[in-house]
Amino acid sequence: MHSLRSKITLMTIFMIAISVAIVTFLSVLFIRKNERIESNQTLLLLCETGQRNLDYYFDNVQKSVEKVSSYVEYDLDGLETGQLQQHIKRVSDFFETIAYRTNGVFTYYYRIDPEISDSVKGFWYTNLDGNGFVEHEVTDITLYDTKDTSQLVWFTVPKYEGKPVWLPPYITDNLDKRVISYNVPIYWKTQFVGVVGIEIDYATMAEQVDSIRLHKNGYAFLSDEKGMIFYHPRIDVALLTEETAIEIPDGVDSSSTFFQYTFDGVKKQAAWLPLCNGMRLTVSVPITETEGDWQRLIRENIFASLIVLLMMSIVTLTNMGRITKPLEDLINAAEKVDKGNYDISLSYDDDNEVGRLTRTFNNLTNHMKEHISDLNKRVYVDALTSVKNKGAFSDAVNALQSEIDNNSENTEFAICMFDCDDLKSINDYFGHDKGDIYLKTACRLICQVFQHSPVFRIGGDEFIVILKNDDYQKREELLRHLEESEKDISASAINKWEEVHLSVGLSEFDHNRDNLVSDIVRRADKNMYMHKRTKKNSK
Repeated sequence: MHSLRSKITLMTIFMIAISVAIVTFLSVLFIRKNERIESNQTLLLLCETGQRNLDYYFDNVQKSVEKVSSYVEYDLDGLETGQLQQHIKRVSDFFETIAYRTNGVFTYYYRIDPEISDSVKGFWYTNLDGNGFVEHEVTDITLYDTKDTSQLVWFTVPKYEGKPVWLPPYITDNLDKRVISYNVPIYWKTQFVGVVGIEIDYATMAEQVDSIRLHKNGYAFLSDEKGMIFYHPRIDVALLTEETAIEIPDGVDSSSTFFQYTFDGVKKQAAWLPLCNGMRLTVSVPITETEGDWQRLIRENIFASLIVLLMMSIVTLTNMGRITKPLEDLINAAEKVDKGNYDISLSYDDDNEVGRLTRTFNNLTNHMKEHISDLNKRVYVDALTSVKNKGAFSDAVNALQSEIDNNSENTEFAICMFDCDDLKSINDYFGHDKGDIYLKTACRLICQVFQHSPVFRIGGDEFIVILKNDDYQKREELLRHLEESEKDISASAINKWEEVHLSVGLSEFDHNRDNLVSDIVRRADKNMYMHKRTKKNSK
């Protein structure tokens, strides 16, 4: 007959064994599930960030070339030699203006097909040293077979395709530089006249892609929907030939955002998003690096559980309450974690197996909180302008309010509010895509002037800057600089949506009367609308 103590011990050990098994199983499921979700979310967040940066880069080039091509076809009034010579001069002046406004331009050109004119060749400008564009001797197209799209690709491919095209990396003629280019064929009354294009430095694009990294061996690369590689950090795409072409791994051309593939014998997890120029940005990482943490945590949890079971059979007889209490706390904490509550701190810290398990669990929950906090920070960015959003501004207001509540004598700041005038009329008359351009231009101007202060987009056409330190001391000077820059941009703008018109309201923190940050914000808002009314009345 078993004693009551033995029965209680056996029952306790049995229940503890069951509880530990359940906790371990739930931890395994939870860790594995969340690590996979987090890994995919991290891949997607990196991909989205890279997509925004590269889209801005490529879209800037593409729109510039299309703007020039529209001007070219509008200006072209005949194919006689005299007409073409005057036409080339006008286009050269226009193209120069556009090229200087476009980020990352390496060369730009407008070449006339020799079949149209054997004397008017066009022009080619390069910026080899970054000090400005200079005219370069043009390539002699007559030396090439323009029907062979493997030669002189910047000319032959758009001529053959008959439509605007982004070209894969190639070595540009005469300069021995790796570039990619966007080219638009020009027509006069359905007759092919020539090609307008911009080449961007392959290395500049590569730097942007190479900056996207995950874990130790993760990287990003560019391809098209068929899997053809435009840029890869471990493959020199510009030097590939038909004989040295690399077989595209299965899965790279997947239509699914997340996919797996094997490259060089390494199984990888990847995510891709489309770019505005038809390319795909893919972020890839070895699966072993995404699964290593959760596999280690599972092994540690299982090992710790076995140690707990072994020790409990010995210690429970003499110190049952001391053992069961921390285990009950651990089980309760695990249940809270399973429900999504990570704000947990277990105080049991004895130098035994249960203490080790408790510390491991604390580390696990702390790591999960850090990961979730990191993900939350990433969503505090405005998708259109890439500055901080309204949620981030709320946190900033809370931080300022804490300074005020603590009666810090050194607290000194100002709130500056901006409203983008005429956004609604631009959206109504020109479309929301032009309105987005207007907003981005206004945001860039604000960021350039107040480059040492946080900028927030808090509404459709409203921005806020919190001025502290040097920007606070120079606030009047910065506002004058903003007004001058606004006039310069608007004066040089070709289209209405390329102008910038801002109504501005500034409000400074006053120790003697301001107790709430919201009062300062309202005062800045009121000053901004007074400025807006003043501008309207002065028209």
